[in-house]
Amino acid sequence: MIRKEELKLVTEWDKTFPKSDKVNHEKVTFVNRYGITLAADLYVPKNAEGKLPAIAVSGPFGAVKEQCSGLYAQTMAERGFLTLAFDPSFTGESGGNVRYMASPDINTEDFMAAVDFLSLHDKADPDRIGIIGICGWGGMAVNTAALDTRVKATVASTMYDMTRVNAKGYFDSADSEEARYQAKAAMCAQRLADLKAGEYKLGGGVVDPLPDDAPFFVKDYYDYYKTGRGYHARSLNSNGGWNVIGCESFINQPILQYSNEIRSAVLLIHGEKAHSCYFSRDAYANMVKDSKYADNKELMIIPDAVHTDLYDGGGKDAIPFDKLEAFFREYLK
Repeated sequence: MIRKEELKLVTEWDKTFPKSDKVNHEKVTFVNRYGITLAADLYVPKNAEGKLPAIAVSGPFGAVKEQCSGLYAQTMAERGFLTLAFDPSFTGESGGNVRYMASPDINTEDFMAAVDFLSLHDKADPDRIGIIGICGWGGMAVNTAALDTRVKATVASTMYDMTRVNAKGYFDSADSEEARYQAKAAMCAQRLADLKAGEYKLGGGVVDPLPDDAPFFVKDYYDYYKTGRGYHARSLNSNGGWNVIGCESFINQPILQYSNEIRSAVLLIHGEKAHSCYFSRDAYANMVKDSKYADNKELMIIPDAVHTDLYDGGGKDAIPFDKLEAFFREYLK
């Protein structure tokens, strides 16, 4: 018997973006194969008729559906798609205990469970389902596309490969056996410290106050997560962050292993000036290398855009929604 846990969902509009008058919105829940109940916002185009192409959206890593995944979902619903923005396991309004943990497997499953939900929804066409992953969830979306044959089109926006950055550091600066050993040893020590303390220590969200000598990408995150632009009370990045051991399993569980076997369409979008752009450039190269299915893969670089510009447009309409619509129209025929 599949049972949903009871979640306490906020009923009032508490997003970081204004509510559209072009779509209907409702809170929904669904269960993944680990029995975790996920909370989501469903956006339905007003006056929609017949079965609709559908899109599941999540990310960034450490964000909630009230932030940019909801913005993407609502905007795509305005353009005629049935959309679902969800909180991953252990975060936001979704279930799962202990809180603020992450898992390459469980988080990929979260996307697959969202596809389950849309496949069975009476307004969705189960043969026309796509997904959008933002930041760390871009990597999860591509990983899902490599596993879930029901996904017909995938967009990864301002993508992070969370397994790569955890195992090798930013720009692969800690890519050595010794560096990984030290990271793993620190995690193992923290596990015991947490058990002795009776609680899991938080790693801290985006640094606040912002140091004068902070790297640009830290300032970029601060400008989104710690200001009125994108702050949300349930966002890990806006507040205490993940547990220190929250991403432990990412160190030795690489995702994207079989990305060059993805048969469905994939669009990678990244800002030219984003510190993280190398993730998408390398992911695209690996996806098409020796692939029989390279013709429907694309890398789109947005001129002058930084990482968080693709969260909410960055005040310069950096998110190429026209491109997203055209992509999904083509591959969710």
